[in-house]
Amino acid sequence: MYVLAVVEHASRRIRVLGATAHPAAAWVTQAARNLVLDLRDAGCRVKYLIRDRDGKYPALFDTVLADAGIAVVLSGVWMHALRGYEVFYNEHRPHQGIVNTRPVAQLPEPITDPQPARLPEHPST
Repeated sequence: MYVLAVVEHASRRIRVLGATAHPAAAWVTQAARNLVLDLRDAGCRVKYLIRDRDGKYPALFDTVLADAGIAVVLSGVWMHALRGYEVFYNEHRPHQGIVNTRPVAQLPEPITDPQPARLPEHPST
């Protein structure tokens, strides 16, 4: 199955546009039309849509978005861009996760030989 979804950068809200076993050009173009209508109904202003260079996106997909004032930005080499996003999202993202879960960054080394904390000495008066 192919799932077409978009993520709103500011809110991190996901909009699933549809799923199909056979993503024909007409299906992808209709998904773009539906997205434009949904955004208009929600009062969302979108400047850019970043997508990969997959051949499943016909030129009409970009045209539908351009007519709505949305510039289509093509990502870099597919695996490189996707891998970079995965690393950023899972290890470095600066926002707090759902249910206060944190990114899966490596934990610091455990303290194996703790030293008691020493308070600074105060001069006696």
